[in-house]
Amino acid sequence: MQLNYLTATVDLHGMARITKKAWEYITSEALWDYILVASIKVIVIMAASYIAVRVGQKVIEKVFLVRMRSPINHSERRQKTILKLLQSVLSYLVYFSAIMGILSALDIQIAGLLAGAGIAGLAIGFGAQSLVKDVITGFFIIFEDQFGVGDYIQISGAEGTVLEIGLRTTKVKGNAGEQFIIPNGSITNVKNYSINHSKFMIDMQLNIDADIEKAEKLITAYLEQLPQQHPTLTNTPVFLGVQNIADGEVTVRIIAETLPLKQWEIARTIRQEVKELLQNNGIATEFPKMMLYDRVMGREIEGRE
Repeated sequence: MQLNYLTATVDLHGMARITKKAWEYITSEALWDYILVASIKVIVIMAASYIAVRVGQKVIEKVFLVRMRSPINHSERRQKTILKLLQSVLSYLVYFSAIMGILSALDIQIAGLLAGAGIAGLAIGFGAQSLVKDVITGFFIIFEDQFGVGDYIQISGAEGTVLEIGLRTTKVKGNAGEQFIIPNGSITNVKNYSINHSKFMIDMQLNIDADIEKAEKLITAYLEQLPQQHPTLTNTPVFLGVQNIADGEVTVRIIAETLPLKQWEIARTIRQEVKELLQNNGIATEFPKMMLYDRVMGREIEGRE
C-alpha cells in the first residue's frame, strides 16, 4: 500500500510539472510573437499571391488584346486559346509558390517535404500514366492548333463550342447549355466546323406540271441578289436544276457557301423566300400527301400528311 501511494504521488508531481510547463509554453511571449509574426506572413503571402494572379491575368489579357488589334495577321481563336492556357499556368505557379512560402513562414522544412514528395511522385508516376497522356495530348492540341477557344467542334460524343483548353482537359459547351469536360488523352477524332467555309444544299419539291424553266429564271435572279443582302455568303448561291423526279413531284436543288457556322441561318432564309417567290408567281410547291380509300363510298380521299 505504501509503495502504491508513493508511485501515485510521483505521478501527480510529474503531471503537475508537465501541466506547468505546457501552461508556461502557451502563455509565453515567444509563442505568441511567433503566432503573430507567422499569421502576418501568411496573410501577406495569400493577399500578394491573389493580387499577383489577378494583375498577371489582366496584363496577359491586355497583351493579347494589343496583339489581336495589331496589323499583323494573328489567328484570334489561337490567341484566345493561348491566353487561357497562360492564365491557368500563371495561377498554378503563383499559388504553388505561395504554398511554399506559407510552409517556410511556419518554419516547416521545405527541403524534407520536397524530397519526400519526389519519392512519392516517382511512385505515383507509375500509376498516373493517363494523367501524363492527358498533358502530352493537350500540349500537341495547342501546338498543332487542332482547335481553339470559340470553335464549334464534335469530339468524343460531345458537340458544341470550346470554352477552354487546358493541358489536362478540354471544356465544351453544348447546344443545350450543358458543359462537357473531356480528358485530352481520350480525344482521338475531332470534327472542327469553324475552320473552313460551310456549304449547304437546299432541295425543294415542285409539282410535276410546274414550269421548271420559269422557276429556274426566278430563282436564279433571286440568288444573284443575295450576296449584297447577306455578307456571310462567300459567293453567289447556284441553282443546280432538277435532281430527281418521283411520285408526281420534281426536286430542284440550290447550293451555297457561307462563312463558318452561318449556313443554317442563310438556309432558312432561302427556303422561306424561294417558297414565297414561287407561290407569288403561280408555281406550286409540293408537299407530302396521303391517299385514303373510303370503302363505303368507293372513292379515294386526298389528304395532307
